This record gives sequence, C-alpha cells and structure tokens, in this order.
Amino acid sequence: MRRVVITGMGCVTPIGNDVPAFWESLKNGKCGIGPITHFDTTDYKVKVAGEVKDFDPLQYMEKSEIRKFDVFCWYAMAAATQAVEESGIKDTLPPQRIGTYFGSGIGGMSTFAEEQKVLMEKGPRRVSPFFVPGMIINMAGGLIAIKYNFQGASIPIVTACATGNNAIGEAYRAIKHGYLDAVLTGGAEAAIIPIGVAGFSNMKALSTTEDPAAACVPFDARRNGFVMGEGAGALVLEEYEHAVARGAKIYGELCGYGVSCDAHHITAPHPEGLGGAAALTMALEEAGGCEDFSKLYINAHGTSTPLNDSGETKAIKKALGEEAAHKCMVSSTKSMTGHMLGAAGAVEAIASVLAVKEGIVPPTIGYQEPDPECDLDYVPNVAREAQVDLALSASLGFGGHNAYLAFRRV
Repeated sequence: MRRVVITGMGCVTPIGNDVPAFWESLKNGKCGIGPITHFDTTDYKVKVAGEVKDFDPLQYMEKSEIRKFDVFCWYAMAAATQAVEESGIKDTLPPQRIGTYFGSGIGGMSTFAEEQKVLMEKGPRRVSPFFVPGMIINMAGGLIAIKYNFQGASIPIVTACATGNNAIGEAYRAIKHGYLDAVLTGGAEAAIIPIGVAGFSNMKALSTTEDPAAACVPFDARRNGFVMGEGAGALVLEEYEHAVARGAKIYGELCGYGVSCDAHHITAPHPEGLGGAAALTMALEEAGGCEDFSKLYINAHGTSTPLNDSGETKAIKKALGEEAAHKCMVSSTKSMTGHMLGAAGAVEAIASVLAVKEGIVPPTIGYQEPDPECDLDYVPNVAREAQVDLALSASLGFGGHNAYLAFRRV
C-alpha cells in the first residue's frame, strides 16, 4: 500500500479566492455570508448566502470558454489551476498516470435555467449547442484534464454535499492501490440562483435569518437551517515517494478515508448518527488511530441545521467514546463560508490540512447559545493555536452519504 500526500491546493470561496486569502480569513474568523446579490430576493424568505466575490474567470479561462461553460466550471478551473501550478505535477509523470477526480453536487443549474428560459421564449432553435456540454457535471473534470493533458481516469463523483470528500477519498484509493500516481481532485458548486434557493427554501432546509452574523451558527441553540455557499476547492494528491524524489512541497499526508450510507432517509441524517460514526471509525482506523485525543481536530460537517448538528455530535461520541469526544477539538468552517454543497468537502479538506500543518484550528464563529445536545468543544468564535497530530474532515450528503478524510503531517 502506497502513501499519499498533498502537493498543491487551490480554492475559490466566499472568504477568499486563493488558499492564502482563504486561510487568513479562517484564522481571523471572517464571515463571508451577506445579502444575496445574484438576483432580487424580494419574493424570497431567504435573503442571505455565501457568495463568491471579486472573481475574474479571465485569469483562468479564455473568453470563448467562459461563454460556453457554467459558472461551476469557472470555479473548478480556477481552483484546479492554482493547485496544479503550485504542485508542479505536470510533465513529471506520463499523462496516463495522472487522473482527474472532480465532482459537483448539482452542476450547471444556472445554465439549465437560462437555456430553459430561451426554449420557452424563443423556441428550440435558439437553445445553445453548448447547453449540454456546458452544464453536465463531468465537464469540470473534463476541462481540467484537457487543459493539462491528464489522460488517467477522469471521474466525476456526485454524492450531494459529500461530493468533495468522496472525490478526494476515491482519488486517494486510486493512488494507494497503484492505479494512478497523482490525481487532481475536488469539487465545485454555483447554485445560488433563483430556482436553487427556491428549491432548498421550500424544503425548509435554509435559514431565514436575515442577519448574516446569525444565519449560520453551527451547534448553537439558535440554528434554524443552512446558508448556501458557492465556489470550489482542488487538491493535487501524489504518491509519496514520487513527490519526495522530485522535491515537491508537501502540505501533509492523506492517511485515511471512511465512507458509508445511512440508508435511512432522503434528506435527514440518521438520528443516532450511525452512518457518520461508521465512516469516522473507518477513517480513524486506516490512519492508525490517535494516541492523544486532545490533539485531534474534527472539521465537522456542521451545517447549522437542527438535525445535522445534534446527530453529528452523537456520531462523534459513538465513534470515539464520550471521554475522547470531549477531549478533541471540533469546529465548522461553514460558519464562515456557508454550505458550499459539492465544493464543501474539498474546501474543508484544505482547512484541515492547514490546521495540521500550521497548528491553528479554525473557529466556529457566531456561537452564543449552547445546546444541551451539542456539548463538545466547538472552538467557539476565535481560532486556537494547538498542536494537531491528526485532522478528520467530515462531509454528509442528502441520500445518506457519509465521508470522512484523515490528514496528518508527513
């Protein structure tokens, strides 16, 4: 079994459009949630979201490409370009040995909505010939592979809000078991559009709190729904010996992956956190366990919904035991970014890697009122300097998907 390390990272988020800016915002507890500007919310109960700001796709794509492809592809290309360029992986391996495992929970929803409007108003002949390739989920990975001539497996993982973690985890296994030597992996999302917000809102999933500072408050008794976010995260995973031999910068090691399904409900997590506990246990065991739980950090799924946060707390206790669960540090960076859906796992993996590398645990901001059902150390409001020997990053998705990743220093 081969070791897998991270040699490049990139992101586009509501709190920074590259990794240094994103990490600085996390350390400072910056809130990226604000009033929705992408469309008029007059008729909507939901008024806030975590929108990407000051993003210029021309930095990463040609103007002709921008017109053809959905916004989620723009974000994907930006994050991937940052990660690949930083890693220097291109041309260090035969192209057939580098893969692209990149997904999205929803994909090109805005393109679909726009072309449906064209169809209704102007007829079928006016629908763009780039409609289908512009919006399908696999195109983000396809565009990345084309740009860099990555000829290994190109696989779009789609597991709702667990997408980013599953993409990274499956890429990890492909390298660990020798199918590939490096993989560009991650997820992207751009669903803050009228139909997207209306759909999530009408299923009572979103917070209707209009104060941006109080809308996304994971593990807090006031939580009443998640806040939509958008963006992308990308990581270059590489076989350890190859990375060392070429003198690559190594952020850390991906050393465990756990995946399960609740098989319980289309949207609600298992009330006792059974699936989450199983995935956490798998990732922790593959990582070799943890000797000192006070040096364990869990980047929780932490969506700020009543069911998720209490269920996730139960899952952590079930997997670790009460004593160990109360020793470890848990936080939700969604309190700053909002819930980036299919991109969440990738962006939160970056936060987890940096927590281990830098010895700084990002906070759960907006935390004010404790909930008796959520009684762990959620690193409230202010980042914490602490030695982190192992980080676990959690992502859960509609359909019962659970995925955990484990990171440590090399």
